[in-house]
Amino acid sequence: MKYYITTPIFYPNSSPHIGTAYTTVAADALARYHRLLGDEVYFLTGTDENAQKIVRTAEAHNTDPKIYVDGVVERFKELWEALDISNDDFIRTTEDRHQKVVQQIFTKLYEQGDIYKSEYSGWYCTPCETFWMENKLLEGKCPNADCGRDVELLKEESYFFRLSKYQDALLNFIKEHPEFIQPSSRRNEMLRFIEGGLEDLCVSRTTFQWGIKVPFDPKHVVYVWLDALINYISALGYPDGENYKRYWPADVHIMGKDIVRFHAVIWPIILLALDIPLPKVIYGHGWYLSKEGGKISKSRGNVQDSFELIQRYGSDAIRYFLLREMQVGSDGTYSEDNVVERLNSDLANDFGNFISRSLAMVVKYRGGVVPHPGQDGVLERELKELSHEVKNAVEKSLEALDLARALEEIWRFVARCNKYVDETAPWSLAKHENQRECLDTVLYTFVECIRVMAVLTAPFMPGLPSRICRLLGVDEGFIRWEEADQWGISEPGTLVQKGEPLFPRIDISQYMTAGETKIVDQDQNIGQDINQTQAQKETTEPTPAPEFEPIKEEISMDEFAKLDLRVAKILSAEKVAKTDKLMKLEVEVAGVVRTVVSGIAKHYAPEDLVNQYVVLVANLKPAKLRGITSQGMILAASQGEVLEVLMVNKDLPGGARVK
Repeated sequence: MKYYITTPIFYPNSSPHIGTAYTTVAADALARYHRLLGDEVYFLTGTDENAQKIVRTAEAHNTDPKIYVDGVVERFKELWEALDISNDDFIRTTEDRHQKVVQQIFTKLYEQGDIYKSEYSGWYCTPCETFWMENKLLEGKCPNADCGRDVELLKEESYFFRLSKYQDALLNFIKEHPEFIQPSSRRNEMLRFIEGGLEDLCVSRTTFQWGIKVPFDPKHVVYVWLDALINYISALGYPDGENYKRYWPADVHIMGKDIVRFHAVIWPIILLALDIPLPKVIYGHGWYLSKEGGKISKSRGNVQDSFELIQRYGSDAIRYFLLREMQVGSDGTYSEDNVVERLNSDLANDFGNFISRSLAMVVKYRGGVVPHPGQDGVLERELKELSHEVKNAVEKSLEALDLARALEEIWRFVARCNKYVDETAPWSLAKHENQRECLDTVLYTFVECIRVMAVLTAPFMPGLPSRICRLLGVDEGFIRWEEADQWGISEPGTLVQKGEPLFPRIDISQYMTAGETKIVDQDQNIGQDINQTQAQKETTEPTPAPEFEPIKEEISMDEFAKLDLRVAKILSAEKVAKTDKLMKLEVEVAGVVRTVVSGIAKHYAPEDLVNQYVVLVANLKPAKLRGITSQGMILAASQGEVLEVLMVNKDLPGGARVK
């Protein structure tokens, strides 16, 4: 089987940071998984260099655009190497192989009447490389949720691509292929956008000369969103290259949600006009947000040096954090203290600790020699059944592009392995000679559990297999996906070693600000405060409750600004089974559909809530309530038995900020 996966090509207008890494790490994990399956994989990434913002950034650095991007591109390549990215190709849009294909396609579209010359007048946002009609601007600025910058009025002779001609064909394709745009929230957003009517796209510029020349009219350069998208086939050698014949159509285009519209509308229409098969899946993931709620970006000043983080914690730890924290359809939250907490909890305590203490017992009780196992007991059979169940669940999750869920499933097995150690208590078995065969079975099972864990985590943390294999005394050929749920693979008599911890614990206090330390101190005092309160209750007479709760202590504007309050539209509502208070809501905020569990079921009927606009705390960490992951909190006012949800005028769109 072939498997062609791409990231978007990234703007090299500044050095890459950890906020740009998720897409590439996710694509790499999927590529590695398919290689383990035996598929023939082609994994493409690269840089988008023919943009006006590149010219302006280079001018700000008093250098030539090509010289500037050459330096930045090297930083991208260095970061991908540091993160163990296994891309098969790296395309630059300044390369001849790309420029020739763009010119060929532009000419073909022009000759068949899909591109025509006219005059353009509109508002242009340079950072977003996007033209906007005046009625789309918000207070005269770029309407992109993460931009809001100034726009400039441009009027120039331009070539236009007839997007409108293919509107119905694209709409029908999306409706007939529900898997084409994922997750479903992005698909619904694109359907609404297309149904609102497509305007023809400006595809050339004359106000600057950096870019690919229109071959039959060289005063024009090709607009970035026609030029850039073609990289997915120019890298394969379109139209006659062997790679193009072998790998197209792409199996997955993976990207951030902010550029789904270009990939789900412009790119498919280009392909329809050229009579080229469309990609199988366009997947738009969420953003990584800072703890304060904003997107991580250099312009916001909330980035941290990627290379420093990798050097401090290791590539595997950073990859694990990025993949585990990003839930399907939602944004993730990044901070260094979150990285440390995840590393200590999942990697050091659960994963690394099991391997260390298991191998230590093989060394202690059998001199490091893997023993011959005896007959399986109930616990061993449970482990084997679970490994089969988890492997299937991981495969289903990865086919659905849900990497966070795949890791959650793997950690279900890791947790069971740790429990197995406590249940079998090898230290007790070692005291009794008549339990020798039973101890051998347990120690052998430890080694097999480690092997299974190494196989399952290989796509996500590619540095682990070689390190684990060294501890197990085997080579990396030992890691075979088809054997992830098979047992009896480890050879008795093999010499293992304990080695150094795979993931040493990190002292989180080293990486926390004073404010964050204060929060930890408050958490540590919670138990003491409860005890004091209980003692007071026992020694004093109860007093009547005040009519109103006292107002809490004052906070600063900076503390308040950490809350991201958004208008959200309720799409559906239903009571949670076997509860009196809980209501499960599906809400739309900024084009994303979220699930929210709210304790309002006693006060509202589901039908009274649908299509209402409410206020959502959008950057609250997800929490599980009755097995349902709740992604935010609906604001409501209450006094005694009276409760009322805060609702807003429908003239405000879902996603509008509440300030």
